[in-house]
Amino acid sequence: MCDQTFVAATFGPCDNCGKASPLMNIYIKNEPINYCSFCMEVMACQGLLSGESVASLKLESEALKRRLEEERGKLNDVELHQVAEKVEVVGTLSIKPRRVLKGHGNKVLCMDWCKDKRRLVSSSQDGKVIVWDGFTLNKEHGVSLPCTWVLACAYAPSGCAIACGGLDNKCSVFPLSLDKNENLNAKKKVVAMHTNYLSACTFTNSDMQLLTSSGDGTCALWDVESGQLLQSFHGHTADVLSLDLAPSETGNTFVSGGCDKKANVWDMRSGQNIQSFESHISDINCVKYYPSGDAFASASDDATCRFYDLRADREVAVYQKDSIVFGASTVDFSLSGRLLFAGYNDYTINVWDVLKGNRITTLYGHENRISRVRVSPDGTAMCSASWDYTLRIWA
Repeated sequence: MCDQTFVAATFGPCDNCGKASPLMNIYIKNEPINYCSFCMEVMACQGLLSGESVASLKLESEALKRRLEEERGKLNDVELHQVAEKVEVVGTLSIKPRRVLKGHGNKVLCMDWCKDKRRLVSSSQDGKVIVWDGFTLNKEHGVSLPCTWVLACAYAPSGCAIACGGLDNKCSVFPLSLDKNENLNAKKKVVAMHTNYLSACTFTNSDMQLLTSSGDGTCALWDVESGQLLQSFHGHTADVLSLDLAPSETGNTFVSGGCDKKANVWDMRSGQNIQSFESHISDINCVKYYPSGDAFASASDDATCRFYDLRADREVAVYQKDSIVFGASTVDFSLSGRLLFAGYNDYTINVWDVLKGNRITTLYGHENRISRVRVSPDGTAMCSASWDYTLRIWA
């Protein structure tokens, strides 16, 4: 019938019967149409073959899922920590907060490093986006958005622009200049528009394309110059909370995670969902590719972080302890890929040994939940953003 349906907060005339009613956004071959619930049921029943029913199709779907898991299980020969038994143990880490960035008037919700390894951008519930100099702690630029809860921000690869958005359902791009007194709002360009809040955004390998995810259950690829939708990605059945682009100059895949407890891998050229993983038992708050691009990690409200190998098509490690009962909100890898930094809702950052699966150390310093951790491009520092209104740079 269609590749995905989801409910949007819209009310108007149905495209089929014309009656004014709550509408559902339905995508058929990437073309959006608005049907009321009755017309949707009629269309679904028309697509059924003789002898089929929605209940029988659900049973068939569940049976196919079980068969798929059985086939995956046959290839499940050994766990990652068992392979890594002879690998040398990571020595004692001495990571301390070296800088504290203060300037936001409310919860810091997102941050991103510039490729120059010095500057970073952060967004907050106060509606502001700030560009910082990580060495001097100076605020280089400040932007006010017309909404609070700016949930997403990202630096362009060239360092000449930033993207941000949140509860305004839009993703806006601001070009940066050397003139720190310049009014950036006058240069604002709205690039992306969703039917629900913007949860994450990232530039592809150029400043010309922008990838976004949203509470409307979709991800989308946009052309920055024209604001045109290049490709939409439908497959999640609930809010998409996070996405990450494959770490390769020719990377054509990205991974997304959301409230449907799924982590999906997508092909940007075709818009197809090429792999899907469902082992978390609660919302996936963050997904992050391994530096080689062959695997990714996820952080969830179920208090675990998980590691998935794309080549093996399965989960190969779980990072958890009985003493950790609070949800994990964010993850990132060290430059070598040996360490996994995970931020939690209990105000701590846990550092895990990716191969052995054990916790190496816990970093304390924030006074509220951690919203984002990001390792700098050269791997020498890590920045954390928190609901305590601050960002901290650790080294």
